[in-house]
Amino acid sequence: MEWRASHILVKSKSLADDLYQRLQKGGRFEQLAKQYSTCPSRSKGGDLGWFGTGKMVKPFEEAVQKMPRNKPSRPVKTQFGYHIIKKTGQR
Repeated sequence: MEWRASHILVKSKSLADDLYQRLQKGGRFEQLAKQYSTCPSRSKGGDLGWFGTGKMVKPFEEAVQKMPRNKPSRPVKTQFGYHIIKKTGQR
């Protein structure tokens, strides 16, 4: 199984919570990723491309496996910070 996802990575939980709320009110995921994410994927609107099992850190991968497509997740904590994830594909 492979998944495709985008994410917004930030250092603080409060900023992650704020961004999640903005997304719930209609904010554009790609625009917020470009503006706030600390990951190099920010230049692509947070797009991480396709990845398989074991390619991402465990909390991130587990969240992607369980979530519906095209609906932003609540913040997910990893050793890199807080991710808001949007699964965009599964194959």
